[in-house]
Amino acid sequence: MAKLTRKRLVTKAKRAETKAKPPNRYQSLILGVFTDHHQDNEPEFEFTREELEKHAKKLQMKLPKNLGDILYSFRYRAPLPKEILEKAPAGKSWIIRPAGKGKYRFALVTVSNIKPSEMMATTKVPDATPGIIDKYALNDEQALLAKVRYNRLVDVFTGVTCYSLQNHLRTTVTDIGQVETDEVYVGLDKKGAHYVFPVQAKGKTDRLNVVQIEQDVAVCRQKYPNLVCRPIGAQFLKDRIVLFEFEISDEGLVTILTERHYSLVPQDQVTAEDLAKYREREHGE
Repeated sequence: MAKLTRKRLVTKAKRAETKAKPPNRYQSLILGVFTDHHQDNEPEFEFTREELEKHAKKLQMKLPKNLGDILYSFRYRAPLPKEILEKAPAGKSWIIRPAGKGKYRFALVTVSNIKPSEMMATTKVPDATPGIIDKYALNDEQALLAKVRYNRLVDVFTGVTCYSLQNHLRTTVTDIGQVETDEVYVGLDKKGAHYVFPVQAKGKTDRLNVVQIEQDVAVCRQKYPNLVCRPIGAQFLKDRIVLFEFEISDEGLVTILTERHYSLVPQDQVTAEDLAKYREREHGE
């Protein structure tokens, strides 16, 4: 009986392999573009949006109404096809960067997606989210931005008095093209210095990406040249909100400067023991 059960399981597994889904049209199109240009030992190469149309005709596929959604999907939502991922050397991954109007660039980077650490300590913050916001908030980017805003988490995280300047800032950056930042804060410190904090937010299932951080820095350099740019990432993680601050290294790479985890709780759940622990934590820093 046990042998028969094992045999059935093996048969089902083989059938599942046989019925594996073929690549969808987005994957087929981006793979065609990649294959046209990729050469071993080349860390980056450019392509145009029109090349997607060429491959759609070649494969007799119907293009989506919004052609840019193909690129947006692989830059921010979906993993690249495994045939592309397998072409990356150990410790590297392929990403797609904008390279001007209608132009893009495949590039190898050390890190593409930014994941919160499961080992970080959590700080309790009395939840100031209005009840009606909590009632209707979802686990998506807009809900996350609302909670960050109402609880002044950017202020808490950076130590700077901050104000939300604009949501969904869409603008054009030289040599990159059109970009979008989820929210922009400006701030003032005790010395009088002015700051700009571009914020990228992700819900529980998405991941922050280095391309977005690079674009935010480029936006700040072009639109706010006299302000100190401090790019921020926000991410839901289970029952926590994770905030990152990034900086660009001397080599031009996005690096994590600071990571903090916050738990929004009723005020009576912030105990005297918690406050004593936080005092010691700050003193230790």
